[in-house]
Amino acid sequence: MADTGRGDPRTPPGFDLRPHVFDPRLQPEYFQGVAERRVIAFVIDLVVISVPVALAVMFIFVFGIVTLGLGFVLFAMLPPATAIWALFYYGITMGGPWSATLGMRAVDIEVRTWYGAPCYFLLGAVHALVFWLTVSTLSPLVAVVGLLNDRRRLLHDFVLGTVVVNNEHRAAALRR
Repeated sequence: MADTGRGDPRTPPGFDLRPHVFDPRLQPEYFQGVAERRVIAFVIDLVVISVPVALAVMFIFVFGIVTLGLGFVLFAMLPPATAIWALFYYGITMGGPWSATLGMRAVDIEVRTWYGAPCYFLLGAVHALVFWLTVSTLSPLVAVVGLLNDRRRLLHDFVLGTVVVNNEHRAAALRR
């Protein structure tokens, strides 16, 4: 079989066998304290997402009073608008130059693909969607999976091929 310049000629087209770029045995500084920092980042992101939603609730309430009850119909649009806002938030922040949400940036962690590439908008949005689906249906399993592997990857990280690591600044500080 002729080599087409795409890598190993024995692999099927479109199938990539890249190795894991972050090895917890050789580079423990990338994984030190990540599990705890993920929890803190989650709480920060929950607050960031909730503040605009709370402001929208207050606006709709006041608007409903001013319009003699007609504005209260907007409360029906709040759940889908909240979901869209959360997906947009995760997609934009994880897909940005830091590959991290505001909460992740506050605690110096970032999301990478298992082969080290930065996150992108669609992966960030799907990461949030799969996270919420797995946590709402398989909550204990999500946490157990994170405790049983060296990279501290949660269930949705395995599904999406992502890994959460300390950013380069924090990893360099831990190396010293």
